Amino acid sequence: MTFMDWLTSLSGFVVGVIVGLTGVGGGSLMTPLLVLGFGVAPATAVGTDLLYAAITKAGGVYVHDRQNTIDYRIAARLAAGSLPLAIVTTIALHVIAPAPGALTSLIKITLGGALLLTAAAILFKSKLVALSPCAGWSPRKVSAATVAAGAVLGVMVTISSVGAGALGVAALIFLYPQRTTVQIVGTDIAHAVPLTLIAGLGHASLGTVDLTLLAALLIGSIPGVMLGSALSQKLPERILRPCLAAILLLVGAKLVS
Repeated sequence: MTFMDWLTSLSGFVVGVIVGLTGVGGGSLMTPLLVLGFGVAPATAVGTDLLYAAITKAGGVYVHDRQNTIDYRIAARLAAGSLPLAIVTTIALHVIAPAPGALTSLIKITLGGALLLTAAAILFKSKLVALSPCAGWSPRKVSAATVAAGAVLGVMVTISSVGAGALGVAALIFLYPQRTTVQIVGTDIAHAVPLTLIAGLGHASLGTVDLTLLAALLIGSIPGVMLGSALSQKLPERILRPCLAAILLLVGAKLVS
């Protein structure tokens, strides 16, 4: 392996640990890192990151499942909205693909906007619990809102690779304020696996996945996410969360400017 491959794998490990700890970082950290740090084209960064996230988070699901911190019913409700919209969005990207400039511009702007929303969701995570009216909603209303939230995530994640983590966590906190943080993270990671896999395969059909880059990232990310998931019940988020949000704000502002 070259020095660049080792650096890529190290980046994958660090992001994997953060994903395992918080459910955040697969797209919101890795995609801008590939674009701004490694000079990867935005479309290739998104496509490669989606498959990276799917495989990485599968390791997180294994750990969270053993810890009984996944609610598969909630994950299925999110998937009922996100997976069909991911397929529809992929078809739309195929229509745009013949105009590379338009595709790159769409991905870059959506990526920047998604990062800014993600940073806000991370910063105001605790306030979402206080503001949530969902504790008094009927189960049917909460289920319908969960499917709708999944639909929004399906579009955003397919275009930008960002949102399955922080925005998914934020939606779950708002809709299910009675759940513990680790249950929210575990459920969000479980939902993210099929969503990012379908979206990633869609990008692969567009030719926007770099398999060599993907392999280098996975060498580091798989042990990273398993370590982070194992530590998720032991380490506090109060230090990591504001630092992560600050980075996303800076990167998001740079991308949309």
